Amino acid sequence: MNLISRNTFNNEQDSVLWNRIAWRLLPFLFVLYIIAFLDRVNVGFAKLQMAADVGLSDMAYGFGAGVFFIGYCLCEIPSNLMLQRVGARFWITRIMITWGLLSVSMMFVQTPTSFYILRFLLGMAEAGFYPGVVLYMTYWFPAYARSQGMAWFNLGIAMAGVLGSPLSGWIMQTFAGVHGLAGWQWLFLLEGTPAVLMGIVVFFYLDDRPGKVHWLTPAQNERVVQHLAEQQQEHEAAGAGHNFRAAFVNKGLWCLIYVNFALLCGTYGVSFWLPQIVQSLGVKSLFHTGLIAAIPFAVASVVMVLVSRHSDSTRERRWHGTFCNLASALGLAIAAFFHDQPVLSLGGLSLAMSGGLAGFCVLWALPGVLLTGTAAAAGIALIATVGNLGGYASPFMMGWIKQSSGHLEYGLYVLAIMTLIGAWVMSSVKPPSAQSVGAMPQPSTI
Repeated sequence: MNLISRNTFNNEQDSVLWNRIAWRLLPFLFVLYIIAFLDRVNVGFAKLQMAADVGLSDMAYGFGAGVFFIGYCLCEIPSNLMLQRVGARFWITRIMITWGLLSVSMMFVQTPTSFYILRFLLGMAEAGFYPGVVLYMTYWFPAYARSQGMAWFNLGIAMAGVLGSPLSGWIMQTFAGVHGLAGWQWLFLLEGTPAVLMGIVVFFYLDDRPGKVHWLTPAQNERVVQHLAEQQQEHEAAGAGHNFRAAFVNKGLWCLIYVNFALLCGTYGVSFWLPQIVQSLGVKSLFHTGLIAAIPFAVASVVMVLVSRHSDSTRERRWHGTFCNLASALGLAIAAFFHDQPVLSLGGLSLAMSGGLAGFCVLWALPGVLLTGTAAAAGIALIATVGNLGGYASPFMMGWIKQSSGHLEYGLYVLAIMTLIGAWVMSSVKPPSAQSVGAMPQPSTI
């Protein structure tokens, strides 16, 4: 089975080579992202029990869930620049171990203030993981195959929802009261520990860059390095910026920043509040809540892979991203309008999540085309930094609207409008040249 479609390449040798790289890296990165996104899924489930224990109102929960992204954003750019300097293996190890320890520490929350502080520190610890992996992808995959690489990585978001939602519900329901700990405390303990363990594995498994890796032949190592170097030269010749300043003056990059912001508002707005949305449909059991909450993520996991393959095979990014934003906006509006009809509302949420996650795959294939070198590292982090403010804004906004009006669906309408604007902005993004987006490589011998 090819993780990167054979149609992406114009010869069998390149297909074999980059699929070998894909099989080495993508399943492992996929598992890491499942672990990372569990932090986003489990806090929504923990709220179902910990709100009463800790004294969290809807607005306080929304603020605490979102303050994670303030710490995240403050450290994002420095983290990505550090990764480029010291290497992905060491830096991702550091990120995972520190965030795992802080995630486990969430079990000791006793007041809203301690909830806010630990969420803020958790964001600082995890900062740089996602943009770091995006940057890491540019070290290994050519631009014309990167959307599929990002799809398999982003599949971790969907699988964290598919697996994490029922798992979180089961842990809270099964372990409540064991050894004097509440179900939500066991949730943070059991779902935070894997990050520490996998952080250690990262140090021994990942290679910083291609060139001398033992799992490729010398000829394959040379082919990867040579082809990616040639592509970088083409991007620079087409107008892609290389230095640090170029990241901040690139108009296309600022368009991607807003699109990422809008998509993250929709994705996190749904993710953090999905357990409450499901329970508002009349579901009472925590385990059944988890199973139903997994449905939008399961649908999205299929859609995002199909969309990314089509985007890579057609060498087209702008309109794929535009239509993904439109689909997400439509899904959010459907979920809000039919909030009192469970099947239609869940269908809307599935469409919203599918459009949002597929949109990420297409969007994150573009920064390495618009920018190269230090500018790419800073630009990728800048997109993630400003974009992730959506992770702060949308949960807080949803909590404020629900507490003020009693109608959670009003928040979904706001998210739909923001994502609709994102579709318009995405339609204006133009890479330096068609060739630099995904020109087919020339035949070569490995």
